[in-house]
Amino acid sequence: MQRTPQALLLWMTFIMSLVFSVWQVLLNNFVIERAAFTGAEIGLLQSLREVPGFLAFTAIFVLIVLKEQSFALISLAVLSIGVAITGFFPSALGLYLTTILMSVGFHYFETINQSLTLQWVDKQDTAGFMGKAMAWKAAAALTGYGSIWILMTWLKFDYVYMYAFIGALGLLMVAILHVNFPRFPEGEAQHKKIILRQKYWLYYLLTFFSGARRQIFMVFAGFMMVEKFGYSVSQITALFLINYVVNLLFAPALGRFIGRIGERRALTIEYVGLIIVFVSYAFVSHPYIAAGLYVIDHLLFAMAIAMKTYFQKIADKQDIAATMSVSFTINHIAAVVIPALLGILWLYSPSMVFFIGAGFALCSLILARNIPLTPTPEYRVCWPANTTK
Repeated sequence: MQRTPQALLLWMTFIMSLVFSVWQVLLNNFVIERAAFTGAEIGLLQSLREVPGFLAFTAIFVLIVLKEQSFALISLAVLSIGVAITGFFPSALGLYLTTILMSVGFHYFETINQSLTLQWVDKQDTAGFMGKAMAWKAAAALTGYGSIWILMTWLKFDYVYMYAFIGALGLLMVAILHVNFPRFPEGEAQHKKIILRQKYWLYYLLTFFSGARRQIFMVFAGFMMVEKFGYSVSQITALFLINYVVNLLFAPALGRFIGRIGERRALTIEYVGLIIVFVSYAFVSHPYIAAGLYVIDHLLFAMAIAMKTYFQKIADKQDIAATMSVSFTINHIAAVVIPALLGILWLYSPSMVFFIGAGFALCSLILARNIPLTPTPEYRVCWPANTTK
């Protein structure tokens, strides 16, 4: 095992994806079969799951007493514990509490992981590295799905043992990383306070619209597959598998491609593609075409790597951790509001939901065209004139 900062980032990403993917894929069946959930309970559970993401800015206060590397490993441990105990509490209250525990670990890890990536990886290598990390994440999810098939289908594991096994495995892997990797320097000392800087306004807006589009994809695109085209559980699972295989095969090359063409061109391709996909969702009438759009949609979101590399190129190094915490909260503002509001609209016009998604993508496209071809701390936006505050 290589003992480099980059190797640690990849292994932490693998653990997160392995544990979380098993929790996610089993959740709907588990809550219905063991906790008799209806739509009301699952809706509340999903809302509770997003709250720690909305509160991700609080990570900066934890960094007053913890180093980022230690915080990332502790967050992974909390995620693993939350998943490990899920099966032991098959009630509404028990599932709400274990979900919040799992989600706290997940969202704090994602926040710190992004911060460490931008600090530990050279600017010219970041896009390629993030593409590689996405491939590791896909490989971990596929491993998780394979473990479910072996343990639950072949060995007849119950939910409680499946959750306990994968959570315990995650904890063991975290302990191995803690023992085998040295404490790496974090580079520039990070601010330990909430930071909102005027000079990062374009990154904040891109992050907000990214969160809004992500919710439409996660909540309504998959729901359309079931409601409109009658996809079964096995067909939806197959669609997830296809998405992860595509990411495994193409994400590293996509990261290198973004590094070559630059952030403005990469995000332009993503947003033009998403406009076409969302408008197509509104009119699609064939289940296989819808599935193809879903896979393309998922692949285009991988190009959001360019948002992070853009920020890395314009940011003051000491701002990275604080800004990642705040940006995660900005991204989740939409997660709290969009599903509920558009869920009501869906009852009257599903097509209009996707037209709104296309509108979000259009706003992102306009913003992306304001990114310089070669962004720097002195040249952050094309218009208006740069500010230094």
